[in-house]
Amino acid sequence: MKKLLVAFLVASLSTFAFAQAPVPAARVGSIDSERERISAERARLEAGFLTEDAACYKKFAVNSCLGDVNTRRREAMADLRRQEILLNDEERRIKGAEQIRKTEEKSSAEKQQEAADRRAKAVEDYESRLAREKEKQQNRAAAQAGEKASSEASANKLGNKQQKTQARTNRQAAADEEAAKFNARQKEARERRAQHESDQLKRTKPPAKSLPLPE
Repeated sequence: MKKLLVAFLVASLSTFAFAQAPVPAARVGSIDSERERISAERARLEAGFLTEDAACYKKFAVNSCLGDVNTRRREAMADLRRQEILLNDEERRIKGAEQIRKTEEKSSAEKQQEAADRRAKAVEDYESRLAREKEKQQNRAAAQAGEKASSEASANKLGNKQQKTQARTNRQAAADEEAAKFNARQKEARERRAQHESDQLKRTKPPAKSLPLPE
């Protein structure tokens, strides 16, 4: 019985020493598997301590034996609890880091969206300015074309008026010239008739009486 108790105590001390080892920073497995390990270790130790409690009742110094077992129980359970606290701290750290990452990703996504919105707004404003400027240019071109057409129409109207005036002047000058020629021809004809009549009178006039001879 003593050999069994000693073997159990050695095993318990070995387990206790193992439990004293700090949780490594980079360990294999997840936090849940670590918790399962700690829970299994707690159940195993508790079963061993219960066996020791039963053995203490068979000894003369029961209270002293139980006190020693309880002391080791508290130390082992406290170390397991310490490991759980470390796991909890790490879990909070991981969750906090994950939350920070998500927040940064969200913030980054929001910033990227804001930047994309600003770029889209800038492009929209630029295209709107181009459209307004193009419309202004088209309006100016239309106004200039209208002014040019109006000016050309006025010039054409004035040119037509001048042409008509010149045509009337030319016709009047031609008419005056024709009238002058007609008058000149009439005058020339009258002069020829007058000369002809004069010549006719000279040819038909009786001869003048001869002067009497002197006595």
